[in-house]
Amino acid sequence: MSQTLINALQNPALYPHPVDGFQLIETHISWVLLTGEYAYKVKKPMNFGFLDFTGLDQRQHFCNEELRLNQRLTEGLYLEVLPITGSVEAPQLGGDGAPIEYALKMRQFPQGQMLSTLQANGELHTGHIDQMARQIAEFHLQAPKVSPEHPLGTPESVMAPVEQNFEQIRPFLTDKADLQQLDNLQAWARSSFERLHGLLETRKANGFIRECHGDIHLGNATLIDGKVVIFDCIEFNEPFRLTDVYADVGFLAMDLEDRGLKCLARRFISQYLELTGDYAGLELLNFYKAYRALVRAKVALFSLPADAEGVQRATTLRTYRNYANLAESYSAIPSRLLAITHGVSAVGKSHVAMRLVEALGAIRVRSDVERKRLFGAQQQQDAGQLATGVYDRDASVATY
Repeated sequence: MSQTLINALQNPALYPHPVDGFQLIETHISWVLLTGEYAYKVKKPMNFGFLDFTGLDQRQHFCNEELRLNQRLTEGLYLEVLPITGSVEAPQLGGDGAPIEYALKMRQFPQGQMLSTLQANGELHTGHIDQMARQIAEFHLQAPKVSPEHPLGTPESVMAPVEQNFEQIRPFLTDKADLQQLDNLQAWARSSFERLHGLLETRKANGFIRECHGDIHLGNATLIDGKVVIFDCIEFNEPFRLTDVYADVGFLAMDLEDRGLKCLARRFISQYLELTGDYAGLELLNFYKAYRALVRAKVALFSLPADAEGVQRATTLRTYRNYANLAESYSAIPSRLLAITHGVSAVGKSHVAMRLVEALGAIRVRSDVERKRLFGAQQQQDAGQLATGVYDRDASVATY
């Protein structure tokens, strides 16, 4: 029935605006009709366990949630939810009568401006990543906090999907080396969880479990009018979205590293931390990056047909192993390094420090940023004086 409806919706007479033509993009959970100036997204009546769109009321609810949640990070992109009335063979957009379906209306943007496409073409640069760092930091700082009484965000709820990855991956593997690697990764995840348990409890109590995006990667970011816009957040599953902010951060960092962009991943992390000051949670980063890498490894295996053989199976296993190896890399103990730059103003200290961030994976901590975080800006009457106001001895001791 739904495919019949999608075919019937490809009629220019149904739309109150010019239609350049129709292009249909289909995913496992939705159809998106591109018309030129606008796009219309219709959810499939599917139940995958982690999402349930089987009922019309559910599809309406999640269309409204997708509109609400994505308007937090976008402006003028997600427009409205429209009822589809009439019949499957002769539908009307927003007409009278009982709705038979719902569509989310969005502003259409050029697919060639997706950051994943720019990266594939060698056109992604530091300015794009800096914009993403600032947007994500500001978004996380403003995102609603999940109540301490809410069951999500507890250490046990964080660990449950981590364990589920291993349970769901293992039946697909037969190679002894793959199974041994998976066992080692599971042992590392469990020991990391024990080590981080107290920090996870503290994060929950201190309000770092927030209504996040849940799916930040280069494939969900685009350029619109020259500005990076992050879209397509998770609306259909609260456990994917109500998470520690580091789950969001770790996803993008992992995605960049998977694409061979370690320098940009490191730059993103350091910029994000300067803006949020959330250094206390940094110990969680590799834990969440490994989790996200194994989710992608699992999804690759899920895409493998039961009767797959030869090239298809080898290709899928290669993808799985790439993500498993990436996850394993996060279990390595890093080398320790402290580098201190000093000198008069405007000699390039911050620039040199950022080069160390990108080359070595260091975290840049800038005294002027942390001083202002602690004490605010220097008062006008103390401007230009280094021993008064926010630059007096006590303030400097507290800063360093």
